[in-house]
Amino acid sequence: MSDLYATEVKLFNKWSLEEVNVSDVSLTDYIPVKGKHSVFVPHTAGRYQAKAFRKASCPIVERLVNSMMMHGRNNGKKLLCMKIVKHAFEIIHLITGKNPLQIFVDAVQNSGPREDSTRIGNAGIVRRQAVDVSPMRRVSQAIYLITQGSRNQAFRNLKSVAECLADEIINAAHDSQNSFAVKKKDEIERVAKANR
Repeated sequence: MSDLYATEVKLFNKWSLEEVNVSDVSLTDYIPVKGKHSVFVPHTAGRYQAKAFRKASCPIVERLVNSMMMHGRNNGKKLLCMKIVKHAFEIIHLITGKNPLQIFVDAVQNSGPREDSTRIGNAGIVRRQAVDVSPMRRVSQAIYLITQGSRNQAFRNLKSVAECLADEIINAAHDSQNSFAVKKKDEIERVAKANR
């Protein structure tokens, strides 16, 4: 890394990206953290939707930020969501004492369902058929479930959304049933198993 940049690239100028490792082999190509995907701020203004699979090269933290700006009133407020994610990472570091990026990567690996069920229609009879989930969709769904869980938790609650996001990520990283994303993943996989 040192031969590419004068200073080491750290997320929010704090968290090192080099020591993060993706333990799940199938997701290594779809969880971009280091190398050319290392950024100081998760705001690259890249056109990741222009082509299929280009979003796989969008830094993983930026995808979390983008996923946080949902529900009409928050659309397009990327700076606000960056602040939320930054706070959440600070909280994660305070609670766990580890690199929050590593915790987040573990959470993404634990929250994406590996098996899902799709609808197969035949002559007016609709039944569910279990299918394997592609690694790309696993990552996308994991990020979606994590942000959805934290958003639901923070709604009409004294806890700030950053605290809820931090809780959700830590629980998901520990594969705990307190996490909305992990609970949802287990439910999806259970339904799929029944429809094999």
